[in-house]
Amino acid sequence: MELDDTDSDSLPFGEGVSGRGGDSYEGGNDDEDLFYIPARRASLDLGQELSPGDGAPWWWCQPAVLSYTSMGSDEERNREQSMEDQDESRVLLESHGSFSSDYSFNSDCEKTTRKIGSKAHPVCGHPKKPPLPSDFTEPPHPAVTLAFTFQAIRETLEKMPEGHLRHFKETLWRSYPQSLIASPQSMDLVDLVDRMLESFNLQGSLQIVKSLLEEMGQGQLVHNLQELCVQNEVRFELRQSLKCKYRDVQEDLATQGEKKPFHDIFTDLHMTKVLDNGPNIQHEYRNIEKLNSHRQPEQPISFKDIFGSNWIEEKCVKALLMTGMAGTGKSMAVQKFILDWAEERSHQHISFLFPLPFRELNAFQGSEISMLHLLNQLYPETKKLKDICAVGGHVLFVLDGLDEYNQELDFQYTEIWCDFKEAISFNVLLVNFLRGNLFFNGLLWVTSRPLRAKCMPSEGVHQVTEVQGFTDDQKVEYFKRRFTDPVHAGRVMDYVNSCKTLHIMCHLPLFCSVLSQLWERRFTGQRGDLPQSITPIYTQLLLALLSKRRFRAPDRSPSQERNFLVSLGKTAWLALDQGQVKISEAHQKGGGLAIDEAVVNSGLCTEFTVKQFVMYSETVHCFIHSTVQEYMAALYVFLEFRNQGMSVFKESSKRKQPQDLKMNSKQVYSRALERTLPCEDGRFNIFLRFLFGMALKSNVDLLKPFISSTVNWPSVVQDTAALIRKKMSENLQNNPKTRAILQSCLDELTAEKNN
Repeated sequence: MELDDTDSDSLPFGEGVSGRGGDSYEGGNDDEDLFYIPARRASLDLGQELSPGDGAPWWWCQPAVLSYTSMGSDEERNREQSMEDQDESRVLLESHGSFSSDYSFNSDCEKTTRKIGSKAHPVCGHPKKPPLPSDFTEPPHPAVTLAFTFQAIRETLEKMPEGHLRHFKETLWRSYPQSLIASPQSMDLVDLVDRMLESFNLQGSLQIVKSLLEEMGQGQLVHNLQELCVQNEVRFELRQSLKCKYRDVQEDLATQGEKKPFHDIFTDLHMTKVLDNGPNIQHEYRNIEKLNSHRQPEQPISFKDIFGSNWIEEKCVKALLMTGMAGTGKSMAVQKFILDWAEERSHQHISFLFPLPFRELNAFQGSEISMLHLLNQLYPETKKLKDICAVGGHVLFVLDGLDEYNQELDFQYTEIWCDFKEAISFNVLLVNFLRGNLFFNGLLWVTSRPLRAKCMPSEGVHQVTEVQGFTDDQKVEYFKRRFTDPVHAGRVMDYVNSCKTLHIMCHLPLFCSVLSQLWERRFTGQRGDLPQSITPIYTQLLLALLSKRRFRAPDRSPSQERNFLVSLGKTAWLALDQGQVKISEAHQKGGGLAIDEAVVNSGLCTEFTVKQFVMYSETVHCFIHSTVQEYMAALYVFLEFRNQGMSVFKESSKRKQPQDLKMNSKQVYSRALERTLPCEDGRFNIFLRFLFGMALKSNVDLLKPFISSTVNWPSVVQDTAALIRKKMSENLQNNPKTRAILQSCLDELTAEKNN
């Protein structure tokens, strides 16, 4: 039998909430539920007169009037009077039938009449009868569910001493004998709460408990019960707010307002406890030696592990730092966790979850504010809570994107601040919050790109994890989720598998997203078939990463962005020319590159630690993938010639006039072939393909923000294609590898024409 938790009507008799077991509350999966419901006890014995099978309502089956009349006989009254004379306290705790000695009943068993001369209760007298459930006209809050009501009442009554609990049962029996039918003195807590929920609705049960506790002078228990109700309402409203905010996702290149349901496209990510694994070294042509970044084997983790009860209770993990290079899915992992909690899929042992993205926290820079006021502003529903620090259970704060915070965080010299309610400079507040000084019982989850993550104090981090993107199986799963039509999903996967470079790069969820958006436009008929050129796809990836850059470097002019790309491209070219994947200090100096800009703000580079020996480690910088390095080198060659008329392949080059661009473009490509084809290690193979693909009109249109020259770019496709064919025919028949490289360049250059 299914129960609707939101139904305010009383439960059918004999169908107590404890009879539902754990299945009645649709909460988490394997996590410990917030509202645990014990197993159903044996059903209550209502006497031989109860015959529900006769078709009469259950309250007609028990001869209540006869029972109470018999209890009011002379013999019984004499017995009760004798007990009162001996020990009034014993009457309070042990007399189960004394109610009938002080009251007489009319025939409908609805009203009671106080007998003249009867003795008042020695502690509180006859309680003021609380309103029945039928007296409530306002609908209950949606948060008042069956599971919560059962747990709240049970937890409240568990805090009472045994004597006070017997007094509570007696007071309840005195007030509502016609509803309870039988005395609750022999019931344990589970059966008692069951009987109340069977007899009254959810709202009525809570109000009756509060009223009876007030009559007994248990003001602290009443306060605790009210706080539980308020916290439950805030938790419900917080979950609703988080569902609305995080249920959809807008991908980086999507049109304005275009969103997709998060669960329709999200795929599990490859996350590990072992850090500094280095970049993905897979390559279509090159053999890249894996850097010895860590000697320990990988230890994969799942979303259930993150702040699971095992982490919190056994391993005492209270602060988690999650790192990963740009595009690996850190923010998606956070969104997955938040939605699962808000939709009660998992982690229900966490009472409250407050996402505090650094992108939103930037708005508070320069102000003085308290942590309490900050939470109230971002989540107005928390204003109902008198003291968040006193909330029972775990409270998790998720701070996504530490690298997006625009101010420096000085953990060494910033003053110590521990007051949760008093205002202070926001930067001081944030530093102390990350130290763990403001919320001692809270849980903290911070995500960041590797370089900025190093500013976190080691004593404030209990666990560090790394997000590495997709495995091969997860790539396939992503495209199946992204394209519900199996035919469309099959076409995309065939396309990805047809080019090894694309297949390798799909380990980045951001790259998969770029590909999916391009294919989706083709499937909707906005354009023709996807071209065979991979250069525009990498350009789209570049634009996607730079679109995130505006949150980290918001005040950059177009010329500054252009100069930054030229510097980064020159650095990539210098390292590639020497056959190196690592970006050395000499490369940075030669390219005029600020490594913080490249690693943190652009996301095109990353940082990790190489541990060659036990006592020696080295910080290494490189591009997020070797093909990204080759693309940036090709972009540098293209922009230098397009904007400045300069060729990087000539030792002593001179600035060319605009009218000479067409003639010299052919020379640039010819010199590039002469310079790179003799290299047999394959480091220039993808570079050449990107360089020829730069001339495509679709790619030039994407790069317009970075082209400063106003001179129209002459069409060089035909001349350059003729150059490649000539090279292929010049005694290269005995070198199939070189011929294959030239053929890929020709395919890249003529992709739009073939399309």
